[in-house]
Amino acid sequence: MGISIHPINLSIDTLYVLKGNQVIVNDGGANSNLGKFEKGLEQASIIPEEVNLILLTHGHWDHIASAKAIKQLNGAKILIHEDDLSLISETVPPPPPGLTTWGKFGNLLLRLYSPFLNFNPFEVDIALTDDEFSLDAFDIPGKIIHTPGHTKGSISVLMDNGEAFVGDLAMNMFPIRISPSLPIFGDDMEVVKDSWRKLLDMGVKTIYPAHGKPFPVEVMEKAIAYGKQGSEMIQAVEKVVLSC
Repeated sequence: MGISIHPINLSIDTLYVLKGNQVIVNDGGANSNLGKFEKGLEQASIIPEEVNLILLTHGHWDHIASAKAIKQLNGAKILIHEDDLSLISETVPPPPPGLTTWGKFGNLLLRLYSPFLNFNPFEVDIALTDDEFSLDAFDIPGKIIHTPGHTKGSISVLMDNGEAFVGDLAMNMFPIRISPSLPIFGDDMEVVKDSWRKLLDMGVKTIYPAHGKPFPVEVMEKAIAYGKQGSEMIQAVEKVVLSC
């Protein structure tokens, strides 16, 4: 069964709409993006009622804030991992911790912005556990994998052909990242790397991040193997950029 991939840019995020016999949407985007979402569906020749599932890769505000509006538009089910349920219950979502020097600076900026988000909590239809979740019921040849590290409940969609939709487990958008690599925000970088080793062992080939364009898996293989010296070099570069 052929699956078509339709990226929809919503401000700083990219949602990926997967269309086969049914339609699922990866992530829900930031606030006030329903109009952009509808336009993206129209350009992909998809009517809103065709969407069956809104899959939230994690619970940060920029990935969930429009999910409720999208659900009201088409009645689709909302799915998230149970470990991130607490994040969607916050009226003032906490900013993600920084994992790098640049990420820590970004965290400070987000702390100033967070009180103005006015996020409305919502209910989910499917709360995942750590077990793999097949998408066969939605006619999508793939499965959901628990890939923590960015958040405790971060998940990725791994298609049977090796394409992986990883949310913020990787980032590829300036000024967040100069080039594709590991996230600058998250709970624990070592857990992030463990999740990547898990995906690599499962045969991932192409990475679709929520921030930035897709890229080949070899980039992440190098990032995982880069080691402490490479991380220190990256942080040194970030300090220079930050001081400019």
